[in-house]
Amino acid sequence: MPTILGQNQYGKAENRVVRITRDGDTHHIKDLNVSVALSGDMDDVHYSGSNAHVLPTDTTKNTVYAFAKEYGIDSAEQFGIHLARHFVTSQEPIHRARIRIEEYAWERIETSDGNSKFIGADEVKHSFVRKGQETRTTQITFDGERWQVVSGLKDLVVMNSTNSEFWGYVKDKYTTLQEAYDRILATQVAAQWRYGWSCDEERMPNWDKSYAQARKHMLQAFAETYSLSLQQTLYQMGSRIINSRSEIDEIRFSLPNKHHFLVDLEPFGLKNDNEVYFAADRPYGLIEATVLRDGVEPQIPVDMTNL
Repeated sequence: MPTILGQNQYGKAENRVVRITRDGDTHHIKDLNVSVALSGDMDDVHYSGSNAHVLPTDTTKNTVYAFAKEYGIDSAEQFGIHLARHFVTSQEPIHRARIRIEEYAWERIETSDGNSKFIGADEVKHSFVRKGQETRTTQITFDGERWQVVSGLKDLVVMNSTNSEFWGYVKDKYTTLQEAYDRILATQVAAQWRYGWSCDEERMPNWDKSYAQARKHMLQAFAETYSLSLQQTLYQMGSRIINSRSEIDEIRFSLPNKHHFLVDLEPFGLKNDNEVYFAADRPYGLIEATVLRDGVEPQIPVDMTNL
């Protein structure tokens, strides 16, 4: 039976690049993990092994580091846009570029006196500690005419110690879960949001401000929602972002329910008044959904959840 080549791409994954910008004695750090995927006129390399249209993956790696020097890294999104535009416009066989970036944040070390002075006046300006709250992500896709920018975060762990219930659900002969009218609600947020910006003629968003504001509204909605289900909380988080940020059209969440179960202390003659819990890491409920601006068609692929 004859076969044909389907969708394909190639590139260099997980290029770790750290860019230090020296503003006098004050240093600024951008720490990225950049993955490049290219597609286009690549039939011959698959059918016959001809590399005539193949830009080596080693070259894409070198381009990442060269662009970090040449253009700097203002934001993960802007850096990805520079890369995607370069690969599509400089190589005729390449019709589409996808750039995926994770950004790892750093903050300055402060001393015990709180004055941001380490050993001497110059020390604190280049001393950092890695932030551990979440990883910022972005994916930039360019086909020579249209852009798609999907940014977000992962591994943001949040918890409400009250103001959450779970009851009134379907029960059958296998149901053992007890209804809860005051429970811990905790999850590890993975979220990706798609910007409405799609062409150079449109005004480009302020990427860093947009990320900070989307994160803020996400956390505020989580904290302020009296939750009867994690699905309800998810929808409130997405709605708050869509309604507050006009540049964002779609947001997809993947929220594992980090279950906390009350420990039975009766065998020890103790009453557990919603005070002592067992934190179970697996199995876990996994809640996923997309929240869209009214009238907008979904475009974020489901497989981006773990970007």
